[in-house]
Amino acid sequence: MRKLKLIWDFRGPDATKIAQHHEIHLKEYIQLENLNISITGIENLNDTHVIAFLVVEEDKMKPVRDALKPHRGQVYNG
Repeated sequence: MRKLKLIWDFRGPDATKIAQHHEIHLKEYIQLENLNISITGIENLNDTHVIAFLVVEEDKMKPVRDALKPHRGQVYNG
């Protein structure tokens, strides 16, 4: 089963703090909805661009995407 990485971009001097906080909300959503999602995280792309993400199986992506409105997505190769 193919997995997709749903991504939220944060930019600016506070991007890391904002992305860390957003990941907390992603984990809360996963728990609240009782989803079988175990991969979340943040990645520093540079000093002012940080992403928060979660990884979901492709067949379960649409309801998560529609509820959380990520900025973008890509195939997960983890």
